Amino acid sequence: MKEGRLKYFVAAFSAVIVWGFFSIPLRMLRDYPADQILYYRIFTSLFLTWLYILLFRKKQVKSDFKYVLEQDKFSRKKILWLNLLAGLLITGNWFTFIYAVNNVNLKSAAFAYMVCPLLTAMGGFFILKEKLTSIKLIALGLASISILVLAQGSLIDVLWSILIAALYSFYLIIQRVIHSIDRFNMLGLHLFIASVWMTPFFIYEFQSFPTDLSFWLTILVISIFFTIIPLFLSLYALIGMPSSTLGIIIYINPIVAFAVAFFYFHEGISVSQLYSYSLLLLAVIVFNWATLKEIIIKSPSRNKPVTSP
Repeated sequence: MKEGRLKYFVAAFSAVIVWGFFSIPLRMLRDYPADQILYYRIFTSLFLTWLYILLFRKKQVKSDFKYVLEQDKFSRKKILWLNLLAGLLITGNWFTFIYAVNNVNLKSAAFAYMVCPLLTAMGGFFILKEKLTSIKLIALGLASISILVLAQGSLIDVLWSILIAALYSFYLIIQRVIHSIDRFNMLGLHLFIASVWMTPFFIYEFQSFPTDLSFWLTILVISIFFTIIPLFLSLYALIGMPSSTLGIIIYINPIVAFAVAFFYFHEGISVSQLYSYSLLLLAVIVFNWATLKEIIIKSPSRNKPVTSP
C-alpha cells in the first residue's frame, strides 16, 4: 500500500473503537447533570492538553503561529472562523451525546454514529468535492438500508441521533479543510474555544465543586482516554484520508456501542438490530475495500519475481 497510509487507517479505527466504550464511564456519572459532566470534561482535558503542549510541543506552536501570520488577511480570518465554529460544534456534540446516554437511552446515542458517517460522506462529496466511486455509493446504500431498519422506533430518539451526528459530521468536514496546522495543537485550540464557550454557563450555574473522589477519577479517565487520545487520533487520521472514509469508519463505533449495551449493560437487542448491524459491518468493508485490499493482499510482483512451485 502507499507508504504511511496504514498509520492513518489504524489511527481512525483506534479512535472509533475507543469511543464505542465511552458509555461505560459515562454511566458511572449518571447521577450528575449532563452539563456538569461536560464542564469538567472540557476543563480537565484543556488543562492536560496544554500542559503537554507547553512542556513538549513549543516548537510546533511557534511553527503554527508563523504559518498563520504568513497567510493573507482573508486566509487568517478563514482559519479563525473555522476554528471557532469547530470548537462550538464539538462542544455541542459532546453535550448532546452525554445527555442522550444518561437521559434518553444508550441506543439513541449509538444510533447517532450510524447517521454521522452518511452525513460526513455526503458533506465530503458536496462541500469538499471528494470523489465517491461506484463501490462507495453501494456501501452508502447498504448503510442507508441498515439505518432505515433501525429507525422503526421513537421519533424523539431518531431526532436526538441526527442532532448528535450532524454536529460531529460538520466538525470532521472542517478539520479536513484546516489541514496545515499541527493536529495536537489544533486539539488544544478547540478545547480552549470550547472552554470559552462554556465558561459563562459554568459561572452562572456554579454552586459548588463535586467532592466525590470517584467523580474526579472518572472525569480524568474520560478526559484522557475518551477525549484527548481518540480525538487526536481522529484529527491525525484526517491528514492521510478523506473525511468521507473516516466518516464510514465511524460505523465501527455504534457496532461496539451496541455490543457494550448488550454484553455489559444487558440491554436487549432484537433480530432486526442484529441484521442491521451485520449490514453495517458489510458497508464498512465495502466502502474501505480498496484500502483493505492494499493492507491484506500484497502483490508478489511488487516484492519479488513469481516462481513456479
